[in-house]
Amino acid sequence: MHLLLSVYIMIPPISGFSKLSKTEKIEWLAQHHFDNSDAAITVLKTYWNSDQQLQQLHDEFTENTVSNYYLPFGIAPNFTINGQRYTIPMAIEESSVVAAASKAAKFWESRGGFKASVISTTKIGQVHFSYTGDYKKLETFFNYIKPQLISEAYPITKNMEKRGGGISNIELRDKTSDLENYYQLHCSFETVDAMGANFINSCLEQFALTLKNAALQFEAFNDEEKNIEIIMSILSNYVPECLVRAEVSCSINELPNTNDLTAQQYAEKFVRAITIAQIEPYRAVTHNKGIMNGIDAVVLATGNDFRAIEAGAHAYASKNGKYASLTHAEIKNDALHFSIEIPLALGTVGGLTSLHPLVKLALQMLSFPNAKELMMITAVAGLAQNFAAVNSLITTGIQQGHMKMHLMNILNQFNATDTEKTFLVDYFKSHTVTHSEVVTQIEKLRS
Repeated sequence: MHLLLSVYIMIPPISGFSKLSKTEKIEWLAQHHFDNSDAAITVLKTYWNSDQQLQQLHDEFTENTVSNYYLPFGIAPNFTINGQRYTIPMAIEESSVVAAASKAAKFWESRGGFKASVISTTKIGQVHFSYTGDYKKLETFFNYIKPQLISEAYPITKNMEKRGGGISNIELRDKTSDLENYYQLHCSFETVDAMGANFINSCLEQFALTLKNAALQFEAFNDEEKNIEIIMSILSNYVPECLVRAEVSCSINELPNTNDLTAQQYAEKFVRAITIAQIEPYRAVTHNKGIMNGIDAVVLATGNDFRAIEAGAHAYASKNGKYASLTHAEIKNDALHFSIEIPLALGTVGGLTSLHPLVKLALQMLSFPNAKELMMITAVAGLAQNFAAVNSLITTGIQQGHMKMHLMNILNQFNATDTEKTFLVDYFKSHTVTHSEVVTQIEKLRS
């Protein structure tokens, strides 16, 4: 048995940290967490923006900021979606993602491009509460106050209603079979071009206040029944009715035809690979992660919440009780059909969309899409990414292309000069990239 030893640095507690200036925060951090405090301070300050106004904007996005964390902002051209040409912005640090999306876009551009449609845009929020009493009384009470729930939220909803959104429905749901005395108001919303989290949560908190206050005045309730306990009011990031579909198709004779695979064999192998991801959760997780490589990159670039999108997508992948692929493929009428259906609660107004300069540029690059258009563009990015990954897997294997893209990261780890990079990039055009082989070749160069 091996004993794992760790050295702990005794870090003193600190009060009022949030009130310190950014420089004071950095000095405290460097003093208590880094051996070489000067080097740590230099790195943190290196990533400050020289434009003080822009830096202040970034500092105020969140709390206790000490620096900026950069991600590459790339573009994937040649996407044709519903007959319109797009260059898609992608913020991501993983090598080969942007290149793969671009390659897939070019492949499908000459085969009719991508088709996309928004199936629905409904978003969900819930008021969770406890009630100890007769359900029939609660049901009568809910039906009685439902108009009041909507009317008392009107100061919050009136502007959204002017834009075509608002409260779609409020349902009373009995969840006592899952948890004693547990009920909920299950509420549906349309938020038009806003992601709508703040709007929905504000409505829900008003519903909760109305529910609790109205219960105290409801004559049919006894004293115990009047004391409805609000547990919490919060939107759901599971949005199976905020759904978008993207698809591509082409005749089998338009598919790759190589010495290893005929076009027919390619189509059959592609469909089988997708089917494996539909039935095997271990494969499905990695398969869907590849889809989210494309989707998250667009979500980040356009200032949306990728954590919410991730959570909702993976929940949707489990909607039938088993985690499965988000994409589908079939051969029909001598053609390969490849598609995705995915929930995407995105916004093009509010949040960072009007604050972050690169987000504003990203949306401009996409011709200022509304929320539905951004849903379609983002779904297409995920489908393209998945096509590129599966195409590699069933032909050359994923590592050949990935490691060539990863080559530059390895070279940068060794502080390779421009001359060394040029030589080694050329060398590895005809040699397999592995970390050990890169080390061997760079040492050979330097010796």
